[in-house]
Amino acid sequence: MPKSPQHWTESLFDSVYALHETAREYQIADRAAQAAVDSVDFDRRRSHEGRIALEGRTNVYGGAYTRAPHDHALMVLSQTYRAAANEMRTRYEQAALLFASGAAWAVRSVHEGQQTPVVAFLTDEDHDAVPRALHVPNLDRYSERPALEAAYRAVSLCTQAAEYGEELGNRDDISEHEAGELHRAWGITNGTAEAAFSYGLLAQRALNFVLLEPRRAREREIALARASAQTDRPSEPSA
Repeated sequence: MPKSPQHWTESLFDSVYALHETAREYQIADRAAQAAVDSVDFDRRRSHEGRIALEGRTNVYGGAYTRAPHDHALMVLSQTYRAAANEMRTRYEQAALLFASGAAWAVRSVHEGQQTPVVAFLTDEDHDAVPRALHVPNLDRYSERPALEAAYRAVSLCTQAAEYGEELGNRDDISEHEAGELHRAWGITNGTAEAAFSYGLLAQRALNFVLLEPRRAREREIALARASAQTDRPSEPSA
């Protein structure tokens, strides 16, 4: 039996929740990748000092060429894991920003009286979704508004630091002071994914808040339709 179509309040929340689940998957992958990098960190573990000889190769002194296989394995693994960790962090950050901005967009659309069934994104030249604005409207009666606003400031600080760091990094020549500023900016930027994910969770809860009245209106419509159907039903003839 085909499923009945979802009401827009349900499909919109499902759309945001799908963004949450996507970001959560990449968050788990990001943490796993970083744990893999840490597992082969030369500063944290001692490699075995045993060596092997490689025939057909000589060292700079003309003697037999030897190599520590365990060291070599740790180096290869470190490079592989670090590349994977960099990719996972990038993907997690992108997914978290889509989640955060998608939830914020959904809150704004409901607050403005729209009945959009799914979150809509613009796309770049590769047809990938581009994050939207992160702000939400003033929700005067929402008890979690202070936490939501604080989370918004946190993620905004990270995105502004990223823009500033990119601007400094693109300069042909920077001063020692600017180099320090660049280092601090990238340090702040590293927290973008977590800040965006945290903000997305709060914006998702805010979406539940603004959907309360449309959901109640939907329930009233259903109740009225049932009552009308009951009234219109022909009475059974008496025996």
